[in-house]
Amino acid sequence: MRYRRAHVSGGTFFFTVNLDDRSSGLLVEHIDALRHAVRAVKQRHAFQIDAWVVLPDHMHAVWTLPPGDADFSTRWMLIKAGFSRAIG
Repeated sequence: MRYRRAHVSGGTFFFTVNLDDRSSGLLVEHIDALRHAVRAVKQRHAFQIDAWVVLPDHMHAVWTLPPGDADFSTRWMLIKAGFSRAIG
């Protein structure tokens, strides 16, 4: 599948991220692990969280990236990996 994505340096982006198992409640059951994963990524790859809503099976986020930076995909990859390792 090929996604159409806007790669705007320093842009503000809206994301929806779903768990593979939509009947799961992992995100709220392990909210501390999610917070830790986000905090760790923010320390190494700065971004501003404008809004974030975490529901049991998915989350919505609005981020603004630093000027000259459009790499939100690396940040999501690291957050997902950190969260998965923490709960695995």
